[in-house]
Amino acid sequence: MDISIIIVNYHAKGLVRECVKSVIRSAPKCSYEIIVVDNGCESGLAELLKSRFPSVVYVGLKKNYGFSGGVNAGIALATGTYILVSNMDITVLPGSLDTLYGYMEKNPDIGIVGPRLLNPDRTVQQSYYRFHTLMTPVYRRLASSSWIPGSTQNLSHFLMKDCDVSEGMDVDWLLGAALFVRRSSLNKVGLMDSKRFFLYFEDTDWCRRFWQKGYRVRYVPQATMIHLYGRDSAKKKGLFALLEKATRTHIASGMKYFLKYRDDGTKRP
Repeated sequence: MDISIIIVNYHAKGLVRECVKSVIRSAPKCSYEIIVVDNGCESGLAELLKSRFPSVVYVGLKKNYGFSGGVNAGIALATGTYILVSNMDITVLPGSLDTLYGYMEKNPDIGIVGPRLLNPDRTVQQSYYRFHTLMTPVYRRLASSSWIPGSTQNLSHFLMKDCDVSEGMDVDWLLGAALFVRRSSLNKVGLMDSKRFFLYFEDTDWCRRFWQKGYRVRYVPQATMIHLYGRDSAKKKGLFALLEKATRTHIASGMKYFLKYRDDGTKRP
């Protein structure tokens, strides 16, 4: 098998259906398989996949193990030389999988690549970053942090505003919504850290670990997918955000990330 496509679901049966349809519509020329991991066994999803997409492998988890736990459950069954880790709200566009596959075949020192992600209105979505400093999450949480000395420079650096990424480039980490991973590299790096990161920062941590093992992480805008990016943790700012469970989970994951590495996160390994 050339590509294993892992789609992680949590109570979004309709999004999973559309994601699977987009994969089939944009099927790569090489061999592929689709694995849907259902956190919490949503009612009706198994039946829908069996009737509409019988070739899809369904993995029903009795409880919600988070995004990282779902990804790891899918990887355990994947047989592909490459693995596409996908959110349920991704639409795969024609040619994108072939482009990512071809790029990896030509660059054996790369462990992870990510496509250009578009919003539904086809504007470009930020999906590539430098590593956080300790203050980056704080600046991003504030409704306005421009009055804080150094905040604007910090966020511009984090968001790579000083770079022209139109042709692609190596980056510190990529948004976990769509990660195309080399299986042989993954075998040396290991699975997502599901013990620490239930949700959020699992993608940052994974990319960092790939760099630590000597594998490049690269943004490849020649491949394009659409992402219905919600980012629940950022819907409210300041103290009001603490009322949201997603925000508290994001903060907890950030604390675990910095405790794991015990540095300011600014240097690529």
